[in-house]
Amino acid sequence: MPELVYTVAVTLPDEETARQWVHWLREGHVADVIAGGATSAEIVVMDGSPYAYEVRYRFPSRDGFDRYERECAPRLRAEGLKLFPVERGIAYRRSVGVVVQRLP
Repeated sequence: MPELVYTVAVTLPDEETARQWVHWLREGHVADVIAGGATSAEIVVMDGSPYAYEVRYRFPSRDGFDRYERECAPRLRAEGLKLFPVERGIAYRRSVGVVVQRLP
């Protein structure tokens, strides 16, 4: 079964909001997504903007990701939007892709 990569891209308005958001990720949110079925995660600050990040989660299969979407994502997304709403100037984008081949 092909592995899936789920990416959440976030652009934050300022340094303090970015600091708070990364702290929230590290202090539980990433662990909650892993508990929901992801096998790993990475937090990446993007070149070109100190306040643009991608969080990349790996899921072992489409079924595992679909289960996460049904059972965990609604609660976790609601929590994130409550703490970091778009009204604060935060932009979110999500994407999903299938790993064709993993190279060393």
